[in-house]
Formats: sequence, structure tokens, C-alpha cells
Amino acid sequence: MNKIFHSVLLLTLVAGCSVNKKQIHEAIKADPELIFSAIEERPERFMEVVRKAAQIAENKAQLEAAEMEKKRFADEFKNPLKPQVNPGRVIFGNKNAPITIVEYSDFECPFCSRGFETIQQVKKHYGDKVRVIYKHLPLSFHPQAMPSARYFEAVARQSPEKAEKFHDIIFSNQQRLTKEGVSFLREAAKSLGLNLKTIDKDLADKDLMKNIEADVLEAGQFQITGTPGFIINGVSLRGAYPFDNFKSIIDQHLAAGQ
Repeated sequence: MNKIFHSVLLLTLVAGCSVNKKQIHEAIKADPELIFSAIEERPERFMEVVRKAAQIAENKAQLEAAEMEKKRFADEFKNPLKPQVNPGRVIFGNKNAPITIVEYSDFECPFCSRGFETIQQVKKHYGDKVRVIYKHLPLSFHPQAMPSARYFEAVARQSPEKAEKFHDIIFSNQQRLTKEGVSFLREAAKSLGLNLKTIDKDLADKDLMKNIEADVLEAGQFQITGTPGFIINGVSLRGAYPFDNFKSIIDQHLAAGQ
């Protein structure tokens, strides 16, 4: 018989009744080596219990997160978030669309690349019913994120229409951006027939940073700290969610507007 059994048996004899959890706890507290001895005797059983406990904890955490997300969606449908859509910002799609998706993104973020693909699905599925406003949240550990954001703003000054194409080129060739940096950005701009001298002039303009700085500040106000983040008519999705999550929110908005 192992030490724990001896201790429990002793407690039973002294108490004159079945040992309760408190008594076992006191025995282990008095001699912590009891636990280590039990683990050494049955390590496989110990690992099985640990794995089971971890799985239970993970399942519980997922359920709690899902409930919190569900509550947040309900709250935001009632009290929508209100990002600024200033005149002059580039809009992808129908400017008068009933659904506005504000995206906070980082051109070098791989999850944002996945988000880009999902937004392409959304645009294809909903057509003129959606418009997308691309906003910047360049993360400090992505060295090409800020240069890309600045180039996008410089391109937008020349041509809002070509800014969307520039955006698509970068996300469709994200690996080249990471490897080649600014040389790739310049190549992309040149391929669209943009004036590189004008871009250089705009890049030197301190005012170019205004939109980027405002976007970063706004994302923080909405507790969007990672990328990508989306606000769909006031309801937020925080992460690279699949198409069905967008569809669920958009369809609810469209149904409410009918």
C-alpha cells in the first residue's frame, strides 16, 4: 500500500467515519511528498488526468468565449460602434451600399492576407450591397507594414481607383512584399501607371501620416489591438474569421433594413 493510502486509512481510523476532502487536504498539506509518491507510482494515470482536466478547461473556455462573443454581437447590434468615415477616404465598392465594412489591417500580416481573401468572397457574394473602407493598423514587428501603409496613402492621393488595385496587388503578393520591401511597392505602383515622382513627394509630406495615425487611434478605442479587425455596420469581428461569420452579420443587417 502506498503512503497516501496509509495516511487516508489512518485518518479514517482516527475520525471514526469516511475521510472527507478537508482531511485529505490537511494530510497532503502536512506531507506534500504524498502527491509526488503517488505520481511516481502511476505516472500514466497522472498524465491521463492532466490531459482530461486540460481538455475540460479548454472546452469550458471555448464555451465561455462563445457566450461572450454572442453577447457582444447582441450589444453591438443594439448599440453599434461608430468608426469615422471621413470624406476623401478610399472606398472599395458602391459608395452608397447599405453595408459598410471598416477593416483595420496590416499589409504584411499573414492573417490579414486571409482576411483579404474572405473580403473578396464577401464582395463577390453581395456585390453593390457592400462597401469596404480600408484602415491601417501596422504592427511594429512587421517591418514592411508601415511603408506599405504610407505608399497606399500616397497612391490614394493620385487615384482612389488605383489605390484599391494597389491594395489587391500587395495582398496577392504578400511574400514578395516581405522579401523585397519598398522595391516591390514601387514596382506595384509603376505597374498601375502611377507617377513615382509624385508618390515620392507625397511620401515626404508629414500630413500623409494623418489617416494612418487616426486609424491606429480609432482601432485602440474599439479595443482592436490585433489584425485584422472588422466593423460591419457597427458590429465587430476581431480576427481572420471565415465567410460564414461575415454572412451571418451582413444578412441580419440586411433583414433589419428591409
